Amino acid sequence: MTDKQAVLDALGRLPEQASLEEITAELHIMAAVRRGRADVAAGRTKTHEEAEQLVESWATAWTSK
Repeated sequence: MTDKQAVLDALGRLPEQASLEEITAELHIMAAVRRGRADVAAGRTKTHEEAEQLVESWATAWTSK
């Protein structure tokens, strides 16, 4: 499915009274999901343990200031 087809499909699922802000939010979510899927396909991911360590390092850096 092309990006344009995906957008048209998403627009068709939204209520007729959807605002521009709601439509924009839906498109941002769609784009983020597509980027995430591309990252997974390209191997640009972290394990759960790596993510936990990263968050812990952030928390340590924030509390040590």
